Amino acid sequence: MHIGPYKIDPPLILAPMAGVTDKPFRQLCKQLGAGLAVSEMTISDPRFWNTDKSLRRMDHAGEPAPVSVQIAGTEPQQLARAARYNVDHGAQIIDINMGCPAKKVCNAWAGSALMRDEGLVARIVEAVVKAVDVPVTLKIRTGWDAGHRNAPVIARIAQDAGIAALAIHGRTRDQQYTGVAEYQTIAAIKAALSIPVFANGDIDSPQKAAQVLRATGADAVLVGRAAQGRPWIFREIAHFLATGEELPPPSISEVRQILLGHLHALHEFYGELQGVRIARKHLGWYVKNRPEQSTEEMAAFRAVVNRAETAEAQLRLTADYFDALEAGVPSGFATAA
Repeated sequence: MHIGPYKIDPPLILAPMAGVTDKPFRQLCKQLGAGLAVSEMTISDPRFWNTDKSLRRMDHAGEPAPVSVQIAGTEPQQLARAARYNVDHGAQIIDINMGCPAKKVCNAWAGSALMRDEGLVARIVEAVVKAVDVPVTLKIRTGWDAGHRNAPVIARIAQDAGIAALAIHGRTRDQQYTGVAEYQTIAAIKAALSIPVFANGDIDSPQKAAQVLRATGADAVLVGRAAQGRPWIFREIAHFLATGEELPPPSISEVRQILLGHLHALHEFYGELQGVRIARKHLGWYVKNRPEQSTEEMAAFRAVVNRAETAEAQLRLTADYFDALEAGVPSGFATAA
């Protein structure tokens, strides 16, 4: 499967998630089997391009190709300018965000709120496609609410404007992330279009990925929340799609190695103070629901490690916890909590 000149193999994509799909996480997911990893959304307003947050989101040095950068906004020419700016700073694919359901985004009429104005959608995609010489993709939802599932109309507008591929989350904006993703709309759109279509929503296992690909005919799937604390899900899905067999879960030792590497990357990328704080949510995802631990052990570890203020302490506590898990002995964090 290709997006423009870029072969996406395997056809597994890390979905863009604000506050999650930063450069360290994208690189880790690519190392563990993702064929493509899309950046956090970057704002299209040039007044904010030189903030620390924006500069980090636009940092793609050393990132494996292809580099896909998501942009968000409401004004066609501003989005076009943002696309050009990001291409100048390393983007090889530009993704337009019309799928985010967050209130702070939709209240500004960005994200999935744009689907309420089909004319504006057309003006945005046309402006961005004309502005750059790299492939432009689009991420949408099935519609604004249950009474306005206009994704098929938006999809046709996008294809006619030159969008290279379309990602569809199988929920309306009103659903946020509740309920169950429906794939019938994705299947209908895939059947009607000639460009690649990607399915998104509730893909949390190799079996579910295979099921969604069969049900929709999609060219690829996007994995989002299921990759949090489980970046190896991409190699698990890729292996299952290729062989029909399940990979064994990673050993405690391998999870320890992956997690410590991730922590090191976060500390290096953000600096110690901010890196330690950002790492806390990832630590929570990695240790959640591990079969080797009790709920009490997990809660005690999180209580202790979340008080760590230095990179050295965070790494040491994490290593000690996983060493105890591997040895099958109490970690001792319960008494420290």
